[in-house]
Amino acid sequence: MATKPKPIRGGKVRVLLGDDSTPVEYVAPCGFTQRSITLSKGLEDILMPNCDDPDAVPWQGRDATSLSISVSGEGILLDTSVETWLDAYENTESTPAKIEWEFPDKTITWTGFLHIETVEVGATDGRRVTLNVSMQSDGEMVRVVAP
Repeated sequence: MATKPKPIRGGKVRVLLGDDSTPVEYVAPCGFTQRSITLSKGLEDILMPNCDDPDAVPWQGRDATSLSISVSGEGILLDTSVETWLDAYENTESTPAKIEWEFPDKTITWTGFLHIETVEVGATDGRRVTLNVSMQSDGEMVRVVAP
């Protein structure tokens, strides 16, 4: 019998920001309730010649030119994490970061650096203040799969 797939819940996808201590300590800022992780590959198009029939319409080939990870997310703005977000945003250097996907039998982790690209705060009278953040990888994000 085939093994039944094991989905995960949203809280098992985490974005953790690191500090400047040695070793780096990572924490998931509280209030970040929705996360979207995008793995991107930059491609360059090239036409593939047909040496047997130079007049034939060529097929398009593609070469990989770059890899990137972007993170966007939202939640509510909390006093316990607002300075974590602002410090990372104001820093001209990228922030140590981890992205984790925790499955029942394995955890996939990318470790590297992210730049905080945008911090958007939304306020409506009588409602809780919201937070939207976007981040972009800065250099290699190393993937590790651990049981």
